[in-house]
Amino acid sequence: MTPSTALLTDRYELTMVDAALASGTAHRRSMFELFARRLSGGRRYGVVAGTGRLLEAIEQFRFTDAELDWLREENFLRSETLDWLADYRFTGNIWGYPEGEVFFPGSPILTVESTFAEGVLLETLALSILNADSAVATAASRMSHAANGKPLAEMGSRRTSERSAVAAARAAYIAGFTATSNLEAGRSYGIPTMGTAAHAFTLLHDSEQAAFEAQIAALGTGTTLLVDTYDIEQGVRTAIEVAGTDLGAVRIDSGDLPVVVAQVRDLLDSLGATRTKITVTNDLDEYTVASLAFSPVDSFGVGTSVVVGSGTPTLGMVYKLVARTDDAGDWVSVAKKSTDKASVGGRKSVRRVFDASGRAQTELILLGDGPGGEPEGADLTSPNREVLVPLVIDGTVQDGFTGSDGIAAARERHTRCVAELPPIAMRLTRGDPAITTEYR
Repeated sequence: MTPSTALLTDRYELTMVDAALASGTAHRRSMFELFARRLSGGRRYGVVAGTGRLLEAIEQFRFTDAELDWLREENFLRSETLDWLADYRFTGNIWGYPEGEVFFPGSPILTVESTFAEGVLLETLALSILNADSAVATAASRMSHAANGKPLAEMGSRRTSERSAVAAARAAYIAGFTATSNLEAGRSYGIPTMGTAAHAFTLLHDSEQAAFEAQIAALGTGTTLLVDTYDIEQGVRTAIEVAGTDLGAVRIDSGDLPVVVAQVRDLLDSLGATRTKITVTNDLDEYTVASLAFSPVDSFGVGTSVVVGSGTPTLGMVYKLVARTDDAGDWVSVAKKSTDKASVGGRKSVRRVFDASGRAQTELILLGDGPGGEPEGADLTSPNREVLVPLVIDGTVQDGFTGSDGIAAARERHTRCVAELPPIAMRLTRGDPAITTEYR
């Protein structure tokens, strides 16, 4: 049985439901919005990731006997509330930016329409998944562009928690990485896996030559030999001596990489191993990847930096109530007014506006009837496309957003959406968002 996700939340979500049930407001139709007020880390665009995982988690958001028994023992909810939780199923509607899409400050990445009680329970779950996964995907997207088309492998499992490692591999793959070292990510999501040997394998043997011979005997000459355990130049010579000029690749994990890579390429060529590739690791981030993109490096392995969002481990997304119905059933716009934390109330739809060359110019957020709506008086003569898509309708997750099919679609979508951005979006320096956000 798939474990429940119902307690992957904060206590105050349940106490709000408890109080709202008691006051008679729990069943008011409400609209919640998940968005980022700004792009953390001076990013020029963000990448949505985690949507498929969230939809799967919502389907498993059930209070079974195990969860209810624990809550009963904690004794902070009324019995009536526990009875309501026992029957909880999300029956509302969710629209959102599809996974792999880019976003900007204020973009309503997720819009949840339901009763207050049904929708507020999803706040912590949605934020914990989308904040983390989108941070990884945003960093991975920057690295993918910096690599100038050369493959990148995600290998950061040992730099985060065991479950976060799987989610990070998924997010990085959506944003352009080509493989992961994490086997569970391969099993769960169909991501290609990679990996051969670490320095420990070389140190296990009596000599570097003996280690290389053992690896070649087990994995064949197409493998990648790690050549920097002792001396890189001698390691390369030994590798070719053992494997021959058909060796698949050598890996470099230390040193002044731009200099070392050039030296290794020259050495390989002089030894006749002109088809042997070079892969580099060694604490890479988008800046070091960019510095090596036009060097003789053939592929990159990125660990720590990608799984922690390259210095931006969360994107500061929030989940706010933006509209609710009154006692007469009419929609009322609501908004937070706190200094530096204000939100824009109202039901919204989104159009991305393009110039004549097909480059995105503006994120146009239209106040009106909500997703799919067409507010009166909105000037939409410029080329544009609707961004929000239905993810859940009447409690049913829509096809195409989960599983391996959802990941494949997100990966393709990401490539397409990034290609629509103006060139300034690809700058790695801190700066303003690549396109402006406008409310109308």
